[in-house]
Amino acid sequence: MSASVNPTVRRRRLGAELRRLRELKGMTAEEVAGRLMVSQSKISRLENGRRSISQRDVRDLCDVYEVADERVRAGLMEMARESRQRGWWHEFGDIPYSVYIGLEAEASSIRAYESSFVPGLLQTREYAAAVVAGTFPDYDAQAVQRRVEVRMKRQLRIDGDSEDRLGSLWVVIDEAVLRREVGSRAVMADQLCQLLALSERPYINLQVIPFSHGAHPGMSGTFSLMEFPESADSTVVYFEGVTSDLYLEKEADVRRYTNLYDHLRAAALSVADSRSLMHTIAEGFKQ
Repeated sequence: MSASVNPTVRRRRLGAELRRLRELKGMTAEEVAGRLMVSQSKISRLENGRRSISQRDVRDLCDVYEVADERVRAGLMEMARESRQRGWWHEFGDIPYSVYIGLEAEASSIRAYESSFVPGLLQTREYAAAVVAGTFPDYDAQAVQRRVEVRMKRQLRIDGDSEDRLGSLWVVIDEAVLRREVGSRAVMADQLCQLLALSERPYINLQVIPFSHGAHPGMSGTFSLMEFPESADSTVVYFEGVTSDLYLEKEADVRRYTNLYDHLRAAALSVADSRSLMHTIAEGFKQ
C-alpha cells in the first residue's frame, strides 16, 4: 500500500460521497436499505465511514442511485478497494482505537484537552508504559508493550524532521496531569522535561489550567478536535470511551466544541506561564 493511502480516510471520503449521491437522488437511508434488503444501520455505518465498504456494496449503491458515468463508478470502486487495505497500525494486532489512529495520521491540525494524563503524542516511553499498565490492569506485558509501540510510532508525526509532520498541535491540560505521579517520580521528571522541550517547538502549543482557576468547562470530559488538509474532510470531534469511542462531525457539534475549546484556552495559563509551572513541578519531582 502506498504510504499516501490511508484506509480510514478513504472510508470516510467514500462514505461522504455515497451520502451525497443518496441525497441527490432524494432518497432516505431507510428507502435505500429497503431496496437492497439490508438494515438501515448498515447504510448509516457505510456513510459515516465506520464500516468497511466492499466493491459489491459500491456497485449495488451505484445501481440504486442510477450512477451511469463509468468514470465515477470506477473511482468509487477504487476508493472501496483502498479503504479495505491495512494501515501501519494493523501490524500491531487488534488496536481498539484504530479508527482514531487512522484519522490522526491524516490530520493537519489537532486540538486536544486532557484532564487525567499526558496526551499520547507527547508521552515518554516509560510514562506510556505506566499509563497503559495502570489503565488496563488485565493486559499482560506483551499487550502493554504492543500499545506502547503503537504510541511511539504515532509520535513520528510530531518529529521535526518528518516529511509528514503534523502542522499544528495545541494541547490544554489540567494541572492534575502534571502532579499525578505516574510510574515514579523519576518517570514524571523525565516526562515533564520532555513536555518542556516539545513546547519549545513552534508548531506545538501547550497550556495548563491551574487548580486555582476552579471549575472550568473541561471538567465535563476530555476530547480532541481534528482538522484535515482536504476541504472535503470535515473536522472531527473525538471522545475516547472504555468500550467504544464517539466521533462527531455535524457542523453544529463541531462549532460547539470549537467554542468550548476556546473557553479552555482562555481559562488556561499562557504558554510561557504554563512552561514556568511545568518547570517548577518537574524540579519538585527531581528532589
